[in-house]
Amino acid sequence: MSRRTPRTHGSGEFRRSALGSCPESVVLEPGVLIFHPENVYLGADVYVGHAAILKGYFCNQLRVGAGSWIGQRVFMHAAGGIEIGEDVGIGPGVMILTSAHELPPEHAADPLADMPLLHRTLRFAPVRLDRGCDIGVGAILLPGITIGAGAQVGAGAVVTKDVPPRTIVVGNPARVLRAY
Repeated sequence: MSRRTPRTHGSGEFRRSALGSCPESVVLEPGVLIFHPENVYLGADVYVGHAAILKGYFCNQLRVGAGSWIGQRVFMHAAGGIEIGEDVGIGPGVMILTSAHELPPEHAADPLADMPLLHRTLRFAPVRLDRGCDIGVGAILLPGITIGAGAQVGAGAVVTKDVPPRTIVVGNPARVLRAY
């Protein structure tokens, strides 16, 4: 197995004009980093907090609907695509992931069983946050999930599967607390 040579992803510094869209009403606080800004689309009246990282990707897009709020130190990795509806709240320290390395084979006799996870193939799956949902401080959203309209994800929850509309989930892994 040969190792890949590390390469930089760039500084994350950007010009507003380089974004796919970024109306004048968008607030980008100091310290925000945006990678592949050409694939990042921000709607009107979006707020992006201090030190947030919006990691676009060379393919797929990160789209944020009008009136949404992204807290401080949020990390979004849009390799698989991220679609955020209008009026979505994303608390500080939230992580939204759209890729994961393949897991080792179940059979130890497989020649790939000893391959480090870091060198395994990446699998991509989009994340969608529907209109009016709210993601609590420090929550982690894993690849391929949808958070339904008006749903609430509790602080620190780890979301591994879809959350129905108007449902509150909490915990690790996230479980339904109640629907409303």
